Amino acid sequence: MPPAAPSQESVRLRAAFSVRVRPVADRAAPRGYQLRGIRRISDSAGLSRLPRGTRAWPARYGRVRGVWMRAPGADPNRGALLYLHGGGYVFGSPRSHRTFAYRLSKRVGVPVFLLDYRRAPEHPFPAAADDALDAYRLLLARGYPPEKLLVAGDSAGGHLTACLLGDLARLHLPQPAGAYLVSPWLDLTVASASRRDGQQRDPFLSPAYAAKCRDAYVTNTPWNHPRLNVLGADKSGWPPILLQVGDTEALVDEARQFARTHTATELEVWPGQIHVFPIFSNLPEGRDATNRAGEFLGGLLTGCQ
Repeated sequence: MPPAAPSQESVRLRAAFSVRVRPVADRAAPRGYQLRGIRRISDSAGLSRLPRGTRAWPARYGRVRGVWMRAPGADPNRGALLYLHGGGYVFGSPRSHRTFAYRLSKRVGVPVFLLDYRRAPEHPFPAAADDALDAYRLLLARGYPPEKLLVAGDSAGGHLTACLLGDLARLHLPQPAGAYLVSPWLDLTVASASRRDGQQRDPFLSPAYAAKCRDAYVTNTPWNHPRLNVLGADKSGWPPILLQVGDTEALVDEARQFARTHTATELEVWPGQIHVFPIFSNLPEGRDATNRAGEFLGGLLTGCQ
């Protein structure tokens, strides 16, 4: 469970992001040299060496492509986790999130498939949503029963995860055993984030930049399109969900709104934490949040051996 107060490490990280990252994000645009630069910076997060015994290999199945990550001890017979990375639908990749995928594979005890979905602006909606749906169908076709499948995503990947659950419901396809949403971006109108940011400035995420990313992804599609409006979706039949968010985030109010519309969501609001804080393994809260996710997701697979 979240601690009563943030660690000193997270306080320092929050201050650093507030001074160095947020001002840049306010002025950035998801196009041209700026987009190429943020993609390179994001991917550099995956340059760290993985622990000995970890297996990581690229895979392509027709249009579905990605990277499998299997930590030592992870058992494919126990199940698999489909991970949908964040990055505003315009940056991020299996490379940027491979360390986090390793940690989830280790904690949950299953291999993780990091989907390399198509990104905007080169590939606008519904490219990413179609890729996520195709990847889930692929895992079913490869012999994973739905009760052994898990889905997770952070930020825009959290929105994509919720979109996938909505697609499964509309298509009458089986739901996974559970899902994990990390600081999900759930309101593409950015209205909730803008209001919250006006009350308490987010040290990391810029609602102005999020709106530009949104425009690059949805183009002329209405925001209330059934495949985009996850807050307004009928969530009956959706699986149990763990949702973790920091209380400094502009996205915290929409996380609370989502939890109110899906009673099987366990909402954890972590004090003093920035956007997608579980991905930071150098933070005590990042490690604790990932451990908590492992317990939650692993518990959903118990009895499915």
